[in-house]
Amino acid sequence: MPSHVFAADLGGTKCSAARIDRKGRVVSCRTVPVDLTSPSGPVLQIRQLAEELAEGRNPAKAFSAAAVAVPGLVRQNGTVWAPNLPGWERMPLARRLRRLLGVPVVVESDRIAAVLGECWKGAAQGRADAIVLMIGTGLGAGILSGGRVVRGAHELSGCVGWLTVTREDIPEAPGRGELESLAAGPGIVRAAQERLRNGEASSLSRLNVSQVTAVDIAAAARQGDRLARDVFHHAGRYLGFGVANLVSLFNPEIIVIGGGMAEAADLYLTSLTRAMAERAQPLAATQVKIRVSTLGNKVNLLGCARLAWEVAGRAVVHNARRSASPLRFT
Repeated sequence: MPSHVFAADLGGTKCSAARIDRKGRVVSCRTVPVDLTSPSGPVLQIRQLAEELAEGRNPAKAFSAAAVAVPGLVRQNGTVWAPNLPGWERMPLARRLRRLLGVPVVVESDRIAAVLGECWKGAAQGRADAIVLMIGTGLGAGILSGGRVVRGAHELSGCVGWLTVTREDIPEAPGRGELESLAAGPGIVRAAQERLRNGEASSLSRLNVSQVTAVDIAAAARQGDRLARDVFHHAGRYLGFGVANLVSLFNPEIIVIGGGMAEAADLYLTSLTRAMAERAQPLAATQVKIRVSTLGNKVNLLGCARLAWEVAGRAVVHNARRSASPLRFT
């Protein structure tokens, strides 16, 4: 059996792939912009990345198995609905990749890949009850309870961006979810832009308000800008209210903050933790640990590698994902 698996993390704008060994070491990695010119574009890119990482060998001989994380809904047969990828309403990704790569293939949502990665090689290593909160342009969570992945009846568990955390009507909420509208990257940008347009003093005023980014706001906050710091404080409070619901519902040992906004966690983590402590079940709140991911953009790749090693060597390829569903980490 080959000593490596192929892992891919497909997003709405880029696709990363890696060759990973049994110990979770990333031997080599590639990242390319996603080809959105046709529904088959991303599929063929994944095959090309596998061929490149196979280093001149046939992927079927270079890899024991393959796993792919996707930003959408994944059925048990590996069919994907991904609204950010044109034409992916019912993409039979697992079946197509099995044919193209010649190895067992498992397809998983990026939320679940993240929690598997953290529980295998990250801050939640060895934990049986963990939640990974991915905060970026969107907001989602991977949930492990009693050592098992929580999927839900229709594979929709973890859509925490839709949690209600205020009594107000949020104009953007119907299309994105309330918590996501308030606390993910675009929500932080909107909040800052609104205050700048209202004439509040800020070092950000020197920029074109319509072009202000979350990176700009974070940089200003670290330089002491009051408006920028306050925007992150409020976002942290909203996140804390959402996390409080998760803590009370699932009683996790640890919650790991990941995604692009994890890089700015120093600006909102205190606010998040305090708000969580105010709203969550008291005993659960005192026992849960909140940590920031140290795996960065490799967390989904590692989660995929964990899945790929689970299915490697199994004879019934078409049942690979169903067999992998009750992964245990105890």
